[in-house]
Amino acid sequence: MYNKPYLIAEIAQAHDGSLGILHSYIDAISKTGVQAIKFQLHIAEAESSIHEPFRVKFSREDATRYDYWKRMEFTLEQWKEIKKHCDEVDLDFICSPFSNRAVDWLEEIGVKIYKVGSGEVTNFLLLEKISQTGKPVIISSGMSSFEELDKTVTFLKSKNIDFSILQCTTAYPTQPEQYGFNVIQELKDRYNVSVGFSDHSAKTSTGIAAVALGAEILEFHVVFHKELFGPDAKASLTLEETKQLVEAVNEIYIAKKHFNNKNKNEKFKELKSIFEKSLAINKDLPKGHKITFEDLESKKPKGYGIDARDFKNVLGKKLKNSKSQWNFLNEEDLE
Repeated sequence: MYNKPYLIAEIAQAHDGSLGILHSYIDAISKTGVQAIKFQLHIAEAESSIHEPFRVKFSREDATRYDYWKRMEFTLEQWKEIKKHCDEVDLDFICSPFSNRAVDWLEEIGVKIYKVGSGEVTNFLLLEKISQTGKPVIISSGMSSFEELDKTVTFLKSKNIDFSILQCTTAYPTQPEQYGFNVIQELKDRYNVSVGFSDHSAKTSTGIAAVALGAEILEFHVVFHKELFGPDAKASLTLEETKQLVEAVNEIYIAKKHFNNKNKNEKFKELKSIFEKSLAINKDLPKGHKITFEDLESKKPKGYGIDARDFKNVLGKKLKNSKSQWNFLNEEDLE
């Protein structure tokens, strides 16, 4: 459980294979207020082949998907410097491995939390490798049925692994009818673990709603500009949007932790006496006049006349004396 939502800004391939751009992202993300920054560690020869098709035709630079993963690679030493930079700016370094070799690298790099992407939830070879580290795991459920998740959860529990699950829809950008907010509570009820939301909608409102509905972890892609090259750019938040989201979801999280008792209004007693009203006369009226609804007005503050809520009690009663317009009306004025 967290004392505020755990916010993970995912860079993924937004760096487009540039080490300089990646380090620029680390500095920029560190100023937004999120707790963690997330990467993907791709080692093309270990995770892919020349037969992998492009899922989205976005690249004019890469002839094959394999070529793209090769271009996204960094060396082990470069990854160590990336992790060091994250430590220096107080960002948790989270990474998704896509091969067993990537797990070996991440252990040498010093990762503290593993992220398992939607496509790897049923990859028990990789899950076995990760479980051998004993590190906490965050699972995205984007392409998994409950039947598949049940098997993965059973496996992780058998290994005594601390894990969380994110509701996720594998669509970029995700449309409102695809969010699946209902699954947040379903995951909590089914697995009794920390549950979050992995967002690809490119909208701050989605993350705000997810936290309001119970998400304890929020993961979202971040990009310098949504028109930049890359498969996730259009499904990402900008840095300014990220700052707005951080402020909003932290406020929502605090609000959810504090319950209001509508039966305890003592602290509003003085304020209520100012805002609530007393009965008054809206026109000059002679002695002996029978009060009608049309004769009455309500004026601040409370306590200077009969309580406005009791107006029915004065209807049809006679005035003992004449009353001037806007005078308060009290019990002693009535026969």
